[in-house]
Amino acid sequence: MSEAPDELRASVEPKALPRPERLVILGALALIIALAWIYLATFEMATPTMSGMFDMADMPGMDGMAMASMSFGLLAAMWIVMMIGMMLPSASPMIVMAARLTKAREPGNKSAFSAGAFALGYLLVWSGFSLIAAAAQVALQEGVLSGEAMAIRSGPIAGGVLIAAGLYQWTPLKQFCLTKCRSPVGFFVSQWRAGRRGALLMGARHGAFCLGCCWLLMALLFVAGVMALPWVAALAALVLLEKIAPKGEWIARVGGALMVGAGLYVIVAG
Repeated sequence: MSEAPDELRASVEPKALPRPERLVILGALALIIALAWIYLATFEMATPTMSGMFDMADMPGMDGMAMASMSFGLLAAMWIVMMIGMMLPSASPMIVMAARLTKAREPGNKSAFSAGAFALGYLLVWSGFSLIAAAAQVALQEGVLSGEAMAIRSGPIAGGVLIAAGLYQWTPLKQFCLTKCRSPVGFFVSQWRAGRRGALLMGARHGAFCLGCCWLLMALLFVAGVMALPWVAALAALVLLEKIAPKGEWIARVGGALMVGAGLYVIVAG
C-alpha cells in the first residue's frame, strides 16, 4: 500500500548504504552493462550486416515459419541486450535509491533483492519495447530499410524521423517524463510501494516514464543503422546526460534542435 507522501518524504534521504551492499549492487549493475556491450560488440563482429543475421537463421530443413521465428528471435534478443546496455546506466541512480529506501524503511527486506526487483521491473518494460522494435524491423526490412546496415534508405524518410525525434524533445510529454526520470526523490515520494513486489512495480513504472522519455530516440537507430555501435553509444550517452547531468532538460532540447537541423539537411541533401 502507498504511504503518505509527507511520511515518505521525511525518510526519502536515508543514510548511504553500507559499503559492502553498495559495492554488490553497483558491481552487479556494472557487470550486466559490461556484458551487454561485450555481447553487442561480439555480435557485430560475428554478424557485420543484418543480411548476415538472417543468413544465420537460414538452416537446411527449416520451413519458412521456423526461419522467420528464428530471425525474429535473434533480432529480439539483440534489441533486448542493446536496451540493457543503453538504458541501465541511466537507471542506476534510481536502482541504488530503491535499495537505500528499502534499507531504511524495511529492515527485514534485503536491499540487494529490492534493487534487483526494481531493475527487473524496469528491464521488463524495455524488453516489451524491444519486441515491438524487432517486429518493426522485420516488417520494414523489405523496401524501407537497407538489407546491409538496416538503415532507412530513403533520405526524406530518414530526415522525417530525425525531425520527429528532435521536435519530440521539446514536447510537454517528453519534459514530464524526463522530470520523473531526473528526480529519484520525487519519484519515490509519489510511487513508493513496499516489499519486493512493490519494488518490481516501481521499477516498471519508472521504466514506463523512461520509455515515454526516450522511445523516439530509439527510432534514430533505424536512421544510423541498427548495429552501428558508435551511434548506439552516442544515443546512450545522450540519454545518460539528459537524466543525470545538470540542466539535463536543456541538453535534451539542444539535442532536439540539432536533430531537426540534421533532418532538414538529410532531406535537402538526399
